[in-house]
Amino acid sequence: MAIDTLAFMTTMENRFGFTAEDKSILQANAAWGEEIAAEMAAHFYGYLGRDAEMNGIINATEGRVQRLTDTFIKWFGEMFTGIDNWGAVYAQRRWQIGVVHVKVGIQPQHIVPAMSTVINEVAKRLKAEGKSEELKDALGRICMIDLAFIEQSYVDISASAVLQETGWSSALLKRLISTGAASIN
Repeated sequence: MAIDTLAFMTTMENRFGFTAEDKSILQANAAWGEEIAAEMAAHFYGYLGRDAEMNGIINATEGRVQRLTDTFIKWFGEMFTGIDNWGAVYAQRRWQIGVVHVKVGIQPQHIVPAMSTVINEVAKRLKAEGKSEELKDALGRICMIDLAFIEQSYVDISASAVLQETGWSSALLKRLISTGAASIN
């Protein structure tokens, strides 16, 4: 199952109400985002490091935490700049981030609360620095869009793996999932 990342981005923008005004607000605050990115990375990996399973993953190889921190800082800044105005390049990069999470075994059950930690810490900085509620809302929406990419990568990669291994059709897999979900009380 190949995803059209730009179409997914457009759908998420519509579902979350991520507007041109949000984009303008984020871009106007890109320097501020860059200024706080390292601090937010510290909160993110500090949170993940307190979990034994995640601590093992993020510290699995020498220098991994620093590489992850550098990647986080870049990701965080890109939420403010939009790379290409939140277009095809942005969408593809977000998809690739999700794919990497799947490959290394970082599941949504870890990423969702870690992202929540970042959102809460950003909100504290916004309040302390007297930043606008509009900036908080715009950043919250793009964070949720990015999170949707990560979660969708799990769904699509899992489904693709099952289809490849079994030779089933996509329709059969969807029917089996629906039937299984219907049997859960």
